[in-house]
Amino acid sequence: MKKNEKPGLLLVDDDPLIVDGLGFMLRKQYELIAADSRHQAIERLNTCAVTPSLALIDLGLPPFPHKPDEGFALVRELLIIHPNMKILVLSGQDNDVNIQHALSIGAVDFIAKPADPDLLMARLKHHLRLYEIDQIRDAQKTVTIIGDSVAMEVVNNQITQFADSPFPVLIEGASGTGKELVARALHESSSCCKEPYMAINCAAIAPDLLEAQLFGYSKGAFTGATSEHKGFFIEAGKGTLLLDEIGELPMQLQGKLLRVLESGEFYRVGETKELKSQARILAATNKVMSDAVKDGLFRNDLYHRLSILNIKLPPLSSRGEDVFLLLNAFIESYADTVSPFVLDDDARELWQQYDYPGNVRELRNIVIRLGTKYPGQSVNKHQLSAELETRLSSTALAENETSVNDELIAQKLRDEEFDLDELLDEIASRSIRIALEMNGNNVSKAAKALKINRTTLYSRVQKLGTQ
Repeated sequence: MKKNEKPGLLLVDDDPLIVDGLGFMLRKQYELIAADSRHQAIERLNTCAVTPSLALIDLGLPPFPHKPDEGFALVRELLIIHPNMKILVLSGQDNDVNIQHALSIGAVDFIAKPADPDLLMARLKHHLRLYEIDQIRDAQKTVTIIGDSVAMEVVNNQITQFADSPFPVLIEGASGTGKELVARALHESSSCCKEPYMAINCAAIAPDLLEAQLFGYSKGAFTGATSEHKGFFIEAGKGTLLLDEIGELPMQLQGKLLRVLESGEFYRVGETKELKSQARILAATNKVMSDAVKDGLFRNDLYHRLSILNIKLPPLSSRGEDVFLLLNAFIESYADTVSPFVLDDDARELWQQYDYPGNVRELRNIVIRLGTKYPGQSVNKHQLSAELETRLSSTALAENETSVNDELIAQKLRDEEFDLDELLDEIASRSIRIALEMNGNNVSKAAKALKINRTTLYSRVQKLGTQ
């Protein structure tokens, strides 16, 4: 951001009175981008001249303004497009569950409506400062991958082995495991580390715009193309280009990417002159790409070309003592903006037992919240538990248990009190409780026993635990 340039702020709310009122106040200090829906917000973000540092969004957005789903989806999408953006939620749907979930998926603050104007402006100013500090820190630091576990030792060895290879590397892992960090480490460990490093998210840009961004376009190639655009394959030069969320690459672009990988050759949109890319290609995904190939969603030949070299990132739940290394690293990293804290013995035990469904990203957010709420204090197990999005407990689930037998069902049917959904929820609750007990509260093993994936298990526990 230039010295006299206003920072960008994305405001998303479907109430025109709120947009007008807040807009009048916010435009004095920010370059405002307003939208009334998730779709419009993403559309305007992809075409705006100034990348917003901040976002202020409502949870209740069309087409379901009385539910928080669209707002939660927007938080995730914004962080996919701009991972460093500071997202503040401004919403009247401010129950504890919504607040906790918003913070767990990456929002940095939650402000209840109606908000005091001075408080709102102070919160925005605070998070803008944090954003600026992050930008300075990112510009100065070299990549450090934290972890002494066997799983991370394998990853670090692969980074060293693959760094100077000219072949593509496919980086696989769940959301929040650090795929882009590994991509940056591959670049910085290579002999081309002084060349550009660029990243583009294939899921965040509409297919027609994605082609133009990747391959470039000539002036007049389409409506709105008032000047030529080189495209990422050229702008990356002899450096590194990361294609994030490669599993979302539209089928019509997969053949064109395959040609670039095989020969470096491609055409800009609107031109017939052949160009050649010299960039080293990395790809990242949280999907199981072999399944995408089987389902006909991804070309088999492209998959094999991308995965000549492969790095699989482990979930944080399988990294043992690394959770304490990461705890200390984030406390130190944010010490200039968030006060340090310590965990007491019981809290440390919970810290190690928790499965972190959001992986390293979730752990970082928990550190920030604890440091903000308990500056310089000793955090106990109860305080820590309140910050965990999903608290898996066989004891808690047991509270939902009742006895189900044929006689009870018959009696409820006679009394017209039978509720099939309620009965199914009870069976699910009891099955999950038993699976957790049998597997020592290990979520991965319980999910395997239940023949569902771990994400589904977390979702069902959260649903059953809030009914």
